[in-house]
Amino acid sequence: MTTKERIPTNLRTLLILEILGKSNKAMTATEINDVLQLPKQTVHRLCSTLEENGFLTRVGRTKRYQAARRLRDLGMGLLYNSRDHIARRQILLNIANKVKETVNFVVPEASGMNYIDRVETDWAFRIQLPIGTNVPFHCTASGKCFLASLSPKKRKMMIASMDLKAYTKSTHVREDTLLSELKQIAKQGYALDQEEFMDGMVAIAVPITDYHGRFAAAIAFHGPTQRISIENALARKDILTQAAEELAKSLFSEN
Repeated sequence: MTTKERIPTNLRTLLILEILGKSNKAMTATEINDVLQLPKQTVHRLCSTLEENGFLTRVGRTKRYQAARRLRDLGMGLLYNSRDHIARRQILLNIANKVKETVNFVVPEASGMNYIDRVETDWAFRIQLPIGTNVPFHCTASGKCFLASLSPKKRKMMIASMDLKAYTKSTHVREDTLLSELKQIAKQGYALDQEEFMDGMVAIAVPITDYHGRFAAAIAFHGPTQRISIENALARKDILTQAAEELAKSLFSEN
């Protein structure tokens, strides 16, 4: 029996998306087909259809495909609505009980970092960034966590294409200073927002990675400087690190 006969027609598109999802780089239709072993024209046609409908996009003017907005939205929707949402919520509640500040679960999107889940602090005085809020990459703890997860080459290319808008006097507005901090973040495994996004707010974030070490999301907490300093945020970093490990197991377990 040939490979073509073994793969039902209605599964071929899903397998293409699965292959791309497991890859740490953009792929050509030919590279995808090295795995599938389908007729070449079939894979090219399916990739073109996925591109036309917003599930895949090409990297610049190359023939390499990567996930586009609709596919990312699909993935985040499945992640949010699955049974893992319950486990994630419990972990966030546990962190909030320990750090006594607002805790956020944040994922990267084309327009910035998106807050898809959060547990609010009980303090009357708090800084509200509701679920669904998008915040910039270059001046938030979660955003810098994501940027630091990129390879040095991709990191530099992405920052070169960004508008390093000054939100406060502490915001990175120069590529060299931001790149220098991202290099340090990649080594230390956490990122800080030292009043870079909002005056009077500090935050700390750590990455959540899959079994291949790829960035999936960030877990963070933030608070006003009247109540939290960088020093006591760092003193509670291990709470986030442990939670990130628990979340990774919950999100990417095969059971």
